[in-house]
Amino acid sequence: MPSLPQLLDGLSAQTLPELEVRGLAIDSRLVQPGDLFFAVVQGVDRYQFLDEVIARGALAVVGERPGVVLDIPHIQVRDARAALAAASAAFYGYPARELTMIGVTGSDGKTTTANFIYHILQAAGFATGMISTVNAQIGEQVLDTGFHVTTPEAFDTQRYLRQMADAGLSHAVLEMTSIGLAQRRGARPEEFDIAAVTNITHEHLNDHGTYEAYFDAKALLFEGLNQPADKARPVGRLAVLNRDDRSYEGLAARVQAAQLSYGLHPEAQLRAVDVVNQPDDLRFTAEGPGGLRFPVRTRMFGAYNVSNALAAIGSTVIGLGVSPEAAQEGIAALQGVPGRMERIEMGQDFTAIVDFAHTPFALIAALQAGRQLTSGKVIAVFGSAGLRDKAKRRMMAESSAELADISVLTAEDPRTESLDDILEEMAAGARHKGGVEGKSFFRVPDRGAAISFALLQAKPGDLVMVLGKGHEQSMCFGETEYPWDDRVAMRAALAELLGVPGPEMPRLPTSG
Repeated sequence: MPSLPQLLDGLSAQTLPELEVRGLAIDSRLVQPGDLFFAVVQGVDRYQFLDEVIARGALAVVGERPGVVLDIPHIQVRDARAALAAASAAFYGYPARELTMIGVTGSDGKTTTANFIYHILQAAGFATGMISTVNAQIGEQVLDTGFHVTTPEAFDTQRYLRQMADAGLSHAVLEMTSIGLAQRRGARPEEFDIAAVTNITHEHLNDHGTYEAYFDAKALLFEGLNQPADKARPVGRLAVLNRDDRSYEGLAARVQAAQLSYGLHPEAQLRAVDVVNQPDDLRFTAEGPGGLRFPVRTRMFGAYNVSNALAAIGSTVIGLGVSPEAAQEGIAALQGVPGRMERIEMGQDFTAIVDFAHTPFALIAALQAGRQLTSGKVIAVFGSAGLRDKAKRRMMAESSAELADISVLTAEDPRTESLDDILEEMAAGARHKGGVEGKSFFRVPDRGAAISFALLQAKPGDLVMVLGKGHEQSMCFGETEYPWDDRVAMRAALAELLGVPGPEMPRLPTSG
């Protein structure tokens, strides 16, 4: 086991006792004897739980407050989150140094892009692991990374990376969220060899305050490329930037490493031409530096997946020297991502889809893609989260009023906010774009009832899209996470509609 000085070298001005650390903890309820506890005060002031931490056998406490006297050592550092990140990497023996690390960030499309990269590397013969908001893939082992949408803590990510390195994997693909970057969760930015961005849109402003702060958090991944790396198998560091996105100029200015721009933009270094976008058949030709040119085909539906595929090609073919043939094979191999334009089939005569679209940009992209799937009506079911960016409530309802034939406004993690107030803000947005309540849009607070209501509106050939939750396994009311899965709820509602066997509809506090 490592010692305190080994884990916190250079992070504290204090003389550190030679104590052996058995584990790292940030949740007082999970402390085990011999753990080093980090009293992070973001969101929750963990100093208020130190009596419990000591009673559970913690070895020492790391925090930012001066003059704290405890029965166990209190080690003052400038930044507790940064100390946790550094200690986590050291505790697990710096596994990222043994792996080629590819990080993907952005507001939308991270999971699909990460999966494209993962499948390309697998097709190229590289033993590859992946950590996403859906799961961690370590060889044949698949691990859940969270009950709700979350970024694993630094010690969780470093443990996964250590398992990958010990299993003989050579490459790791990680989704990097803005919260994870800002709070130094996950792998450290300087540990990455390749960094790719999908887009940076209107999202998470409740956490970051402004778009500029949100952008700065995303940019940390790319600034990490500027720092020297100690790698067992060094590769040239590369930033893969979206030339079509508003983030391009700002990110390009932050990166001192090599850069590759991608997109439909005529000045993009890696471009998609001859795009053919049809249901279950998205095709284009990739053109890049040095005369690179090859056809690409995927079953992943939606024009936005052209950008996701290009980001993956840039990260692998350009960044890592993978063959175009492996890129073609890997992109074609991805049949779907849980909760991303996922079709739910139970014998109905219309199309039913669950998608994770929970931002204004993603909602627009999903509805535009959905419109191509049907000549009938598009019926959208979605909500907007409580204690999150309030501006997007109106924005999303306005977009749905313009792009969908029927919008059903419902619950989506209201948390401690009034669900009725959230729905009124959304209804105001729908009305602003000409929506008529009771005709083109409806308020149905219970999400299960909203899905059932939407299915009742569907005629043969129509499309029902349930948006916003995707792969997630819970919904938050107050401070409680209730089991919830849109895909299960959709199957339950379809079973009831069709009179066939199916799962039971999950129940929420709004259920009658």
